[in-house]
Amino acid sequence: MPKMKSVSGALKRFKVKKNGSIKRGSAFRSHILTKMTQKRKRNLRGPKTVHKTDAGRILVALCKA
Repeated sequence: MPKMKSVSGALKRFKVKKNGSIKRGSAFRSHILTKMTQKRKRNLRGPKTVHKTDAGRILVALCKA
């Protein structure tokens, strides 16, 4: 049987943490930040995790399921 291939785009965007949750990046943080409020920018900062309803599909894309 051939090897399972993971989705290369998913490999670049997600990391599986030790507790099984999936870390993801934050959108809307690249440019044109001057019109954004400080509160909104601050809330986009920290680490984010993928919602449990999407986690299954991402694990399949990463060949971890």
